[in-house]
Amino acid sequence: MPKNILSSFRAFSESFEVPEADPRADALKIYFNRGGVISAVKTSKPWPKLIYPTPLRMDAQIKELEALRSHYGKKEKEWKEKLHGAKTYHQRHQVMKFSEPLYWQHTAKSLTDKEYKSDAQKVGLPVHLSADPKWKPMINMFVNDVEYRKNLVETVQTSIVYKKDKKVAKYADVLQALRSEISESKLADLKKKITQLDGEINALKSIKKWAQE
Repeated sequence: MPKNILSSFRAFSESFEVPEADPRADALKIYFNRGGVISAVKTSKPWPKLIYPTPLRMDAQIKELEALRSHYGKKEKEWKEKLHGAKTYHQRHQVMKFSEPLYWQHTAKSLTDKEYKSDAQKVGLPVHLSADPKWKPMINMFVNDVEYRKNLVETVQTSIVYKKDKKVAKYADVLQALRSEISESKLADLKKKITQLDGEINALKSIKKWAQE
């Protein structure tokens, strides 16, 4: 590596008089902020000739950052899908329930059994989630096991857990709200990282172009 290495824009400005309004100056500031160093010599042009880093060195750094950018891009896509899934969870299951026999079993029982219908209303049975593997066993027990149903009704009516909202389905709402919150937080963090990487990649490309002059 050449001698007389500069590691800050301040040191660079003290060594060379360059137009700081030039976009290259912004790129150089970003380059220095991420720990980069340069070596350059004065020329007749406004900007000195860059000795280090070399175009080859810049290619290696750009490739490394682009790989990281690609990784974050994939993660961003995954979290967007999770966020979409959480926000459309109930809507999707409102459609899916029609292909689930358990839903129709519940519907038929509600029409023929007033006591059953009353119990389902008391607990706020999330019957529209009949196709969800997480909820299906509970709904199946409620529909087919009288003892389980009565115990659940009593629990919902008397337990402090259900004091504010006497509905079993509230947990599905809370879960999806939590998933949405986590997804949005992850997406905000990824967006910040991707924006920073895009800026660094563009800066390195500018430095590479300078190194090729």
